[in-house]
Amino acid sequence: MGVDCRIVRPGSHCIGEILVPGRPGVELGLFQDSKQFFRPNFAMLAVVMDGCDRGQGGLRVASVQRPGAQSRNDWVDRAKMPHPQLLRDMALFVEVARRKSFSQAAAALGMPISSLSRRITMFESTVGLRLLDRTTRKLALTSYGEAYLAQVSRLVDEAQRTFDDMMAVARGPSGFLKIAAPPDFWVLRHLSGVITEFSALHEHIHVHVDLKPAPVDLVGDNYDLAVAIEEPRETSLIVRKVAEVENGIFGSPAYLAERGAPMTPFDLEKHQVILPMQGTSATWTLKRGSESVAITVGGPLSCNSLSLARRFAVAGQGLTRANVINVDNDLSTARLERVLPDWNLPATPVYFVTTSRLLPAKARSFIDFATKRLAAVLANASGDSRRGGVRMAGRSVERASLP
Repeated sequence: MGVDCRIVRPGSHCIGEILVPGRPGVELGLFQDSKQFFRPNFAMLAVVMDGCDRGQGGLRVASVQRPGAQSRNDWVDRAKMPHPQLLRDMALFVEVARRKSFSQAAAALGMPISSLSRRITMFESTVGLRLLDRTTRKLALTSYGEAYLAQVSRLVDEAQRTFDDMMAVARGPSGFLKIAAPPDFWVLRHLSGVITEFSALHEHIHVHVDLKPAPVDLVGDNYDLAVAIEEPRETSLIVRKVAEVENGIFGSPAYLAERGAPMTPFDLEKHQVILPMQGTSATWTLKRGSESVAITVGGPLSCNSLSLARRFAVAGQGLTRANVINVDNDLSTARLERVLPDWNLPATPVYFVTTSRLLPAKARSFIDFATKRLAAVLANASGDSRRGGVRMAGRSVERASLP
């Protein structure tokens, strides 16, 4: 049965509305016509329908008019057909919107900035809405752009993943895998071995590793994933916890001979503590079984690097907290000694961070492999430090030779 209805121009809080006599308006949704689907908000957000019929598959458009324009049934046909350029422009828009930069998106896509800008402008003209606000200094999404990005991002990611999966079936995972990792000793010693094993098993994947401190711009620097030892602040990122690294408190023999080794957690308040963070003091929570003690520590030195804090400690400038596996060699050569070994600091978590759950085959393969291997390697390394005769303040035991 035919009914008269119209689509009004959307407001700021919704995409659009279908008004049917005698029925409440409903949000503009998925239309079906002859088994071909299209979303009106992709290409006809602001149109007026002269009439429509209710068919078995939903609403079938009878005729459509743009505001102030003649009836254009051919325009409706084009909106319904998934033209290859439309799909291409969807992907281009997602790349620009995520990076908020035409230059960065163009570099990632391997195309001139002018060509990319022209395609986005033509796409906005086809849609009939402005999706991006451009100024000389920044690029921002409009409210329509934000709504559109939320809808099409998953479609673009799924399309890329489907393509990668087909390629993986044909010849296995392949491509350029770019990884960011912190410049810590355990990365150089243990993660490097995991990456070496992975590379030997996947000859069609080229692995590139950048050592850089957090935070890392995964989108702007085009990383497939990042290895992190602190959870990112951006809630949009996908975080997978891989392992934990044991922490301890360490000082040089010279410093401990001069100041004495702390025998209880409260003794730490009397010591110079090198903080691997900005500030003059910090609160450490130490646990032993069911006991838990919070101590305020501080000293004249602080820095933003665990490696530099370790060097200050080796030089006799005070005590510092460090990953056990980061100071493994210092302990074996007696450059550092562990204090309060029966008290535990919170372990440092190790994360894999990505921008999406829908990952290409190359990234999924690495994460699956490294999650199992890295967790085992770090657990074994921490266990070796505990069992291998680590030199401790006030006592020492035999230590097995390091590999």
